[in-house]
Amino acid sequence: MSWGIFPLFFAAFGLGVERIGILKAVYPAIWGILQVATGPLSDRWGRKGLIAAGMWVQAAGLLLTALTRHFEYWLIGSVLLGIGTAMVYPCLIAAVSDASHPTWRARSLSVYRFWRDLGYAIGALSAGIITDIFGMAWAISVIAILTFASGAVVAVLMREPRRGVNQALGMC
Repeated sequence: MSWGIFPLFFAAFGLGVERIGILKAVYPAIWGILQVATGPLSDRWGRKGLIAAGMWVQAAGLLLTALTRHFEYWLIGSVLLGIGTAMVYPCLIAAVSDASHPTWRARSLSVYRFWRDLGYAIGALSAGIITDIFGMAWAISVIAILTFASGAVVAVLMREPRRGVNQALGMC
């Protein structure tokens, strides 16, 4: 959605290629820079809070993008999307590692990445279908709602490993 629908969405409101490029560069730049800090931070604070809050920050950025029509708001939305992704991305793979015994960690990570990547494809197809039926703002809003709901599921259902247990088992 970010790489397919966003540029079309911005162009539909008259944004030029240069400004679309700025919006598209801000998101991965912030994500890439901040995840250097959020990954190690999750080792200290735990994964659950960063994952849930990150999903909610992403949802806020998506919703702000869908509901506004000005470059400045879209820029804030891109910043929020980058911050949220930086909070979530390194923590998810670390959470899978936390739950995996060293003898099957590589396999569990490959299964996680398979389902994650399949989600990208299904998400892109779903966003395209929603866009065709209801429009781009609806597609972005639906993804925002699903992202927020995913954060809520994490907040309610995810269990953090007890401190020290994984280290003693050689699982961190």
